[in-house]
Amino acid sequence: MKRIETRSTLRSLTPIRISGSKKDVILVGADGGCLSLLAFDTTDNTKDNNADASTVTYKIIHCPSFGKSGCRRDTPGQYLASDPRGGRAVMIASTEKRKLVYVINRDSGGNITMASPLEAHRPRTIVFDLVGVDNGYDNPIFASLEVQYPEYEDAVLAERKKKKEADLGLNHVSRRWATSTLRSACCLAAIPGGADGPSGVLVGGEDYIEYLHEGMSPPSSSSSGTKGNKRLICAIPRRELHPKSKGVLITTISVLRQKKGKFFALAQSELGDVYKVTLQMSKEDKTVVTHMTICLLDTLPIGNGLNISKLALLFVPAEFGDHGLYQFDAIDIEDSAVKCTSEETISAFLESDVSSEDVFYNTSNAAMIAPTFRPTVLRNIHRVFTLDSLAPVTSVLVGELAGNEVSPQFYTLCGRGPRSSLRILRHGLSVTELAVSELPGVPGGVFNVRDDRATKNGKSYDRYIVVSFADATLVLSVGETVEEMGKESGFLTSDPTLACSALGNGDKDGGIVQVCPGGVRHIRRVNGQVNVSQWSVPGIKKIECASANETQILIALAGGELIYFQLDPISGNLTEVGQRDVGTDVCCLDVGPVPKGKVGSSFAVVGSRDSNVRLLSLDPKSLLEQKSSTTLGATKPYSAALSIVDGGDGASDLTMTVGLDDGSALHANVDPITGAISTSPSRRFLGARPVAVSRITLDGSSSTLLLSSRPWIGRNGNGRHAMAPMSYAPLDHGCSFSNEAVREGIVATSGRTLRILSVGENGGNNALLGNDDDEAFNATNVSLRYTPRQMCLLSAKIGETGKKIVLALVESDCNDYGEEEKRSMGFDGTGKLKSASKKVESKSNDDAMDMDEDSDDDANNEEKKDEEEEDDDEDEDDINSKLTPIRGPVPSNKGHWGSCVRLVDPHNACGVLDCVELNRNEAALCCASVRFHSRGGESLLAVGTVTGMTMHPLGHKESHVVLYRVVNGERLQFLHKTKVDDGPVLSLVHFQGRLLVGVGRTLRLYEMGKRQLLKKCELRGLPTMVKTLHAAGDRAYVGDMMQSLHFIRYDSTANRLVLVAKDRSPRPITCQELLDMNTVAVGDKFGNVSILRLPRGADVGAIDVTGTRALWDSSREDATPKLETLCTYHVGEVVTSMTRASLVAGGAESLVYVTVTGRVGAFVPFTSREDVDFYTSLEGYLRVEAPRPTGRDPQAYRSYYAPAKHIIDGDLCDAYSQLPYETKQKIAEQLDRSVGEVMKKLEDTRNALL
Repeated sequence: MKRIETRSTLRSLTPIRISGSKKDVILVGADGGCLSLLAFDTTDNTKDNNADASTVTYKIIHCPSFGKSGCRRDTPGQYLASDPRGGRAVMIASTEKRKLVYVINRDSGGNITMASPLEAHRPRTIVFDLVGVDNGYDNPIFASLEVQYPEYEDAVLAERKKKKEADLGLNHVSRRWATSTLRSACCLAAIPGGADGPSGVLVGGEDYIEYLHEGMSPPSSSSSGTKGNKRLICAIPRRELHPKSKGVLITTISVLRQKKGKFFALAQSELGDVYKVTLQMSKEDKTVVTHMTICLLDTLPIGNGLNISKLALLFVPAEFGDHGLYQFDAIDIEDSAVKCTSEETISAFLESDVSSEDVFYNTSNAAMIAPTFRPTVLRNIHRVFTLDSLAPVTSVLVGELAGNEVSPQFYTLCGRGPRSSLRILRHGLSVTELAVSELPGVPGGVFNVRDDRATKNGKSYDRYIVVSFADATLVLSVGETVEEMGKESGFLTSDPTLACSALGNGDKDGGIVQVCPGGVRHIRRVNGQVNVSQWSVPGIKKIECASANETQILIALAGGELIYFQLDPISGNLTEVGQRDVGTDVCCLDVGPVPKGKVGSSFAVVGSRDSNVRLLSLDPKSLLEQKSSTTLGATKPYSAALSIVDGGDGASDLTMTVGLDDGSALHANVDPITGAISTSPSRRFLGARPVAVSRITLDGSSSTLLLSSRPWIGRNGNGRHAMAPMSYAPLDHGCSFSNEAVREGIVATSGRTLRILSVGENGGNNALLGNDDDEAFNATNVSLRYTPRQMCLLSAKIGETGKKIVLALVESDCNDYGEEEKRSMGFDGTGKLKSASKKVESKSNDDAMDMDEDSDDDANNEEKKDEEEEDDDEDEDDINSKLTPIRGPVPSNKGHWGSCVRLVDPHNACGVLDCVELNRNEAALCCASVRFHSRGGESLLAVGTVTGMTMHPLGHKESHVVLYRVVNGERLQFLHKTKVDDGPVLSLVHFQGRLLVGVGRTLRLYEMGKRQLLKKCELRGLPTMVKTLHAAGDRAYVGDMMQSLHFIRYDSTANRLVLVAKDRSPRPITCQELLDMNTVAVGDKFGNVSILRLPRGADVGAIDVTGTRALWDSSREDATPKLETLCTYHVGEVVTSMTRASLVAGGAESLVYVTVTGRVGAFVPFTSREDVDFYTSLEGYLRVEAPRPTGRDPQAYRSYYAPAKHIIDGDLCDAYSQLPYETKQKIAEQLDRSVGEVMKKLEDTRNALL
């Protein structure tokens, strides 16, 4: 998977395959005023038979500019369509008026060329969709669904489908054909043409799908005088509980060509129901469509599209929530599914008294024609993979609430409707625990011994797991089962093991080497007998540490004497080659892995107690000669490892990782020729324990396992070194592990247990550490009932003295029924009621999808065989793969809401403690923890509710503030409800032992009463509506829905709220976070983040201490001080929530934000002028040197609505690691630094955050 940061707003995207090419290229329409043509390539990075990693790169082929930047209604880019036959031409259109056609071809050198655009503009036209029509190899034709409005107002609009033809010979575009269609039509899909089908398009609208072709006559109207059907139209099946007065809109249609002349279409409605659309052609003329059938396939999450592959896989990019990949179980379902035909729809029209087709095909008639169904679990498809997505995130809270973890967790409210969830994000890779076994004691090390002879599919697996104790060694044989070995293994089990490895040069088996404190044992198997030869330590010295690979062994004796052994490639014996005395005791050493194509490692790293790390040569010409060294200062090395990593462009780099005894790790690059250690090593604190380092394999490439008070994994990727913790308990020792069941795993010890782990979910290594720009996070989901709106922490009392932290959430959905109403209507959100007594029938081969000739036949046959052998008893995974979220019944009238208040326990994986359902269309929109002085400081939950709220027009029946008490930390107890006037309650905050409430345009302060809240004072006349509230001291920070931020001060002597200052810019506030008493960060609905500060001395005149203030003084607009704008930055997505948090132990606080598309980001404050100057210069150079995939200028994008101010684009600076080395070196020279120093600076900044 490859992620490209375009620093622009993407508007449209479509793949095309140029004639003569075997791969697709991608056309992208964005807000840069350019049409981008991108090509992707996969580079194989396989280093050996055990690795299968690959890197995805992209190339900008063309990026011609055609108009202004920005998402303007008359700037093309909103719609993009390509010619289905060889991508000969593409059309890019704007929402209004403008359309451009680009002719694509190849030059004599085979390079893709794009001609100058041809104009196809039409004034006073609004476009709804655009698609390329398949008409064989004739001139490309594009169909546009549009409506043309007249110059005057109050005129009737007629929606029409028009075809435009691009004449490649005459090099112009002409309007070819136009006809009227459904007034509610909103999407198009092209039908295969030429020899593969009848051509034409499917038009999706409200309640109907229509087929249109150029040869069809226009529909009849009431003025024609004669009644007759000229349309091929079909009503879509409807849900049983759907109101007859409300239509069902088709939002997307996708067509799949199965075989020559055989195809079908999938259409999805706004409720998520997916329909299969089948067209039948005339037997005499295959280009004439005579019949249309629409049958229900299944119910899926609402997607932005339906992408069907030739391997019978359906990918649904969800509008909100997780994306899904589905496998078809059956597709020929017309005989058993709920369906409606075009004959039934047309017959109903002919039998009616209505003469106009435009008048008849409406919602009320569709409800009478279409059959009904009740959505259930998936029957014809099942989910095979889920791609996590947080979108939309409505609120975020950061803190260590679990009680037993080192790093804080991210608590995010995600999703919408039945797909809503509370997700607990932890920084770290997910870990699957495969096996746990008790050990007879506390081990001192664990090693793996690989069996190079036992290769299957070109891959070798481990033969032994060796566990070392203080006075013994345990040898475990790895096969179908793990069994303990005795003396037959040849290992010395009465002494601890310092190092062991399988020996061998190429295909020749060299046996096994075991290093014990008393000597080096070479274990070989000759003629089925174990033959052991041993080299013993001279005198009374002992071996303190050792390291070995396939051909080399390096040991360190007490006092600092090093002895080097090498495997003789001819005799297969170990021979002592050289010695060296480093003059001080050795703490750790490593000989590194054997590079591919070589007989041994060129270097060894040695860490000594004098706080030095030396790199020694293992080359025979300069054996054990010191090549370089680095000083660690006051700390001492604890472990070390050399790794060979991919350096890009097919080259390999040598890296050194040193674990220190102070809990930090040192990472440095090593010159593979000279052995020089880089002058800018990076250092990172990992935990409170000394760091143990070992090499492992992850995703087919070399990585490092670092064990401290928390396990970490380090890896090179994307041109930088990335480190991420593992979401697992602390480990003591570890190394790589591989067998047939676990391709890439870790064997580790923790206390008295031996554990086999796999990084990634479901035992697979799906971690993307270092492979993209995202940090490694794993999530725990808690399903919710409605769309979450807000959450807050409460401190609940347990008994007399105990306390417990609980999390309160408010959820609500507009146009939805409450849980009790749904249950009384017979609705089941899981879809199990109807399917409880029915099994998913096994499908025959005829039901399977027929694929095209160029698809993978073997894969299809294997899938069919698996379906035939499927057992009737479904396990839990099969049941989960059939579950799908189902939206509840749609109310017939406005103002219906479903809502609840939920209490969860963050100490117990956010298990639900209590859930209070709100009835009578009452919706909870906000909540806050409040501690009234009159209640002795007890934490109460205040919830702001609105009853019967409508959006268009905005209105409501009544608003309330409801108080709840948490009883014994387990349940909510209702105290009382207070009715409030003047508008909906959208924000609450604790303020000086009272409750500050934003009610419409009014800010009110309430005190606790016995039966309701008591109003103490209020401030009226705020611009539009109070959206956000914060409080500190005697100040309140009020975010207005349209008019930015207001600073309010409470005058306790006069008991009144006084406006201190306000922002001069009208920002539509969505969220805010208090940085200090005078500084607030705000986010608006246009995707901007701004930091505002109160000018010095602005609040001096806010409180009148003399009592002689004139009443008209405060009403003067120019008399109110204005806030200063310190920083401005365009994120590009609507920021929904922000919070201050420190994400590492002892680190500085950062400003964490979340967006409506699910992004989690952070603003990191600079602590020195040097950092500001460095990043300002780096950003300036990268604005010129960094690639622009969509042609958008990075500075212009970050200054979308206001010039970017005092905020550095971190995503742009991070692009430095992906530049070619020549460009990196050029920028580094301009910064008066080396490339390594720039990379280290970027890594240190990232590590300061996570």
